Parts: sequence; C-alpha cells; structure tokens
Amino acid sequence: MSALGALVGASVGLGAWLVLLGVPWRRRPTLDQRLAPYLRGGPLAIVELRHSGTAFGELAVLALDRAQRGVARISGGNASVERRLQQLGTSLSVEQFRAQQVLAGAVGTGAGAGAAALLATGNGLSVVSLVGLVVIGMLLGVLGRDQALDWQVRRRKQRILTEFPAVAEILALAVGAGEGPLGALDRVARTCNGDLPAEIRRTLADARTGRSLSEALNDLADRTSIPSLARFVDGIVVAVERGTPLADVLRAQAQDVRELTRRRLMESGGRREIGAMVPVVFLILPVTVLFALYPGLAVLELTV
Repeated sequence: MSALGALVGASVGLGAWLVLLGVPWRRRPTLDQRLAPYLRGGPLAIVELRHSGTAFGELAVLALDRAQRGVARISGGNASVERRLQQLGTSLSVEQFRAQQVLAGAVGTGAGAGAAALLATGNGLSVVSLVGLVVIGMLLGVLGRDQALDWQVRRRKQRILTEFPAVAEILALAVGAGEGPLGALDRVARTCNGDLPAEIRRTLADARTGRSLSEALNDLADRTSIPSLARFVDGIVVAVERGTPLADVLRAQAQDVRELTRRRLMESGGRREIGAMVPVVFLILPVTVLFALYPGLAVLELTV
C-alpha cells in the first residue's frame, strides 16, 4: 500500500505542477495562437474554446495542444500522418487524428494504472516498476492507434488492387465502344462501388472544377501511392496526350495487375508453407523421435 500511495501522490503532485505551469496568466500567447482566429481552415472548435474567456477553456486548449505535440513527437511528424490519411481517403484531419491518439493514450494510461494498482496490492513492486507500467500503457495506446492507421491504409491499398483489374476492363470496354476517357471514367464512377471507384469520382470532381484530366489523374496516383495504379495513370495520360489507342493500354495494364496479384499470391503461399513447417519441425518431429527412441532407452535402463 505504501508503493501505491507514493504512486498516487507523485501523480497528484505532477498534475498540480503541470496545472500551475499552464495557467493562462503565466504564459504569453504565441504567434500561432494570435494568428489562428484570422486563418482559414484551422481547428475552429479549439480556436473558439481558446477565446471563450474562461479559465477552463484556456486550460483545456493548453492541455490538448501540449498532448498533441507530445503525441506527435512520440509517433512521428505530422507529414507522415497527413500522407497516410490521404491514402486512406478519409475526411479525418491531422488534428482529429492526434486527438484520437491522445484519447487512446489516456485509455492506455488508465489501463496501466489499473494494472499497477492490482500488482501493487499483493506483490509489493517498486515505484519505478509501477510508473513504468503506466508509461508502457500510455505508449501502447498512442502507438497502437498509429499502427491501426497503418493497418487501415494497407487494407485499403489491397482492396484497390483487388478492384483494379475489373475497373480497367470496364474502362477498356467503354473506350472500345466509342466513349472518350472522361466518359469512360464517368461510367465506372456511376456503375461501380468500392474504394477505387470512389477515388475516380473524386478525380472527376477535380476535373469538372477546371483542372485538366491529366492533372486530376496524377493527383489520383499521388493520393493512393500505389505503383501499379501510378503506371496505369501514366499510361492513360500518355494515351490521351499523344492519341495512342487507349483500349489496348487499359487491357495491358489490367493484365499486368493480374500478373502482380498472381505473384503476390505465390509469395504469400510460399511464406505460409514455410510457416506451416515450424510446428512440424519444432513440435511434431521431436515428439515422433521421442516416441521412437523411448522404448529402446527404457529397455537399456532395464538391462543395466
């Protein structure tokens, strides 16, 4: 109980010290904070909370800002998060994702504190071990949300690669039937569902707002960051700009993606085959050898 009391006292003291350091009348507003109300596209809710005139709003914004900066230092810069959110095709902003990481870190901290309290009641762990459990819980929460974002991006890329051959075939059929590239893309956007058709709809929206089709397609390749899709976009752009037969290019690109999918399936099958050998070599084979040698060893012991 003494270790638990020391942990609680240290936590309360640290929290009180952070509150005293972050009170509004002890800090001067930074340049970013002074310019935030006049800039468009900023976090409006945080700006309104900061200028609400209440001490609670100031403390909440200060705590959130510092927590987000700390989370950014732990899990990498905002550029990586912005790129992955763009690849995910979500409307989630970097600030919102950092807020989710802060919430996940708080949940992990609570879980670590609960585990430390349970272990401290009967085992008599040191204060350093208990604080280490709390820190580990916080890190697991923050980094776990970051890894979840990576997993979501990988899953979306896999879905796009799965949808890509069928979309390319539909585009080739539409172009072969006499439609132009823009009309073929519009047909795919209207008749197909999935992540790749959603990206095509976004590309068409960009093209209809005044941008050229080539620029909108290049933006599609930059957003997804998939090499096969980037080659596909380059083929369409070259065919549109130089007047080469687009249907043949689309069919060739679809065949390339099918070959890539087949190679990845073969590689995955090879890795799974090697993984299936692990229990055979380290579990089944030793038990088989033991059953084969044990009768002989027992007979030798009896004769001796």
